Amino acid sequence: MTLIEDARKGEVDGFIKKAAEYEGIEVEKFLRLIAHGYLVLPKNVRREDVKPRAIGMFASTKVNANVGTSIDYVNAEEEIEKAIVAQKAGADAVMDLSSGGNLDEIRKKIMAVTEVPFGTVPIYQAARDCSRVVDMGEDDFFRVVEKQAKDGVDFMTIHSGVNWISVERLKRSGRLLGVVSRGGAIIIGWMLHNEKENPYYKDFDYLLEILKEYDVTISLGDAFRPGCIHDAGDRAKYTEFVILGELVEKCRQTGVQCMVEGPGHVPLDQIETSVRAMKSVTDNAPLYLLGPLVTDIAAGYDHIAAAIGAAIAGMAGADFICYVTPSEHLALPTVEDVREGVIAAKIAAHAVDLIKDGQRERARLKDYEMSLARKNLEWEKQFELSIDPEKAREIYSRRKSKSEACSMCGDLCAIKLVKEAFERN
Repeated sequence: MTLIEDARKGEVDGFIKKAAEYEGIEVEKFLRLIAHGYLVLPKNVRREDVKPRAIGMFASTKVNANVGTSIDYVNAEEEIEKAIVAQKAGADAVMDLSSGGNLDEIRKKIMAVTEVPFGTVPIYQAARDCSRVVDMGEDDFFRVVEKQAKDGVDFMTIHSGVNWISVERLKRSGRLLGVVSRGGAIIIGWMLHNEKENPYYKDFDYLLEILKEYDVTISLGDAFRPGCIHDAGDRAKYTEFVILGELVEKCRQTGVQCMVEGPGHVPLDQIETSVRAMKSVTDNAPLYLLGPLVTDIAAGYDHIAAAIGAAIAGMAGADFICYVTPSEHLALPTVEDVREGVIAAKIAAHAVDLIKDGQRERARLKDYEMSLARKNLEWEKQFELSIDPEKAREIYSRRKSKSEACSMCGDLCAIKLVKEAFERN
């Protein structure tokens, strides 16, 4: 039995209780949300010690951190450190996107230090295991999914929305950057060379059989996400939305938890429309977004461009934010880039929770406590409540005031002056 099937029977175990408690949601309501597919709780049956992180309706907005090697830079120890740092900074999930080195060994090492849900994109390994991407056999698509499921992967991004219909729409779209999804590009290249349908779409029922056996949550990948502002809102993207909506229905009928991925690069005025459209055609499946980035010219600061988009997307209903680092579009991120990316995404996630149904009260209490600490000039309390306590403490300490206030205002601190004035009167 999968978790979604247990939820439909009203069965509650310790893991579900911990998850509901973490979100501040009543257990019965929590079960109903999972049963409907409005909430997912990724956990492979082969993994035991996973911190419960629910994604979806009424749950707190979650943040994912991507780590992993590239063919140009293989350093497994650094990727392990990135996973540890990302979790320390507050990441709610970690994905291994490695494409260079011994992928099985790297994945297992990163998973060993990951306490939150762990994800992968299996097609990367399938492509690396063959001499050429186009030489993959249809069995290779599924062999790697089963291998990673057996290893304990909790959720997988799989680009099942790529089919001949969506590829034809892409051909006629007039896109500037075409496809920027690595997984999507691998599958499209394979299809065009072999003149065959995407196995992940054609044999979707078989894919679900594998995932169901290990209770792996599927994240339906967005192969046609726009890679620049020019390409946002085109027919190729919306065609994939509709296909993903149909696949969500199949997942739920089969008893496999699923979420849906979305764009990409989107201008501010299109984000709400895009998110609401995805939520509508997928019947409120949890929505996982990369950003979206609101401009193309923020190289070196794309984590900020993405956080802006994520906050707006969250207001419209997005549930899961994939972080973007300052290295996006430029290089494989460093450990510090990973940390900054997580913090930027956590700020956006908390901003969303301040207005989100089910989380508003708890999120606003945190801000109230911070305001109270500022009123009382309680610096240690302020550091403790900050999203990044280490940086807050470091900035305060490097130019410490001679007074009890900060060095910006010193003894002319507005809070202190008004407080003392009222006390005298």
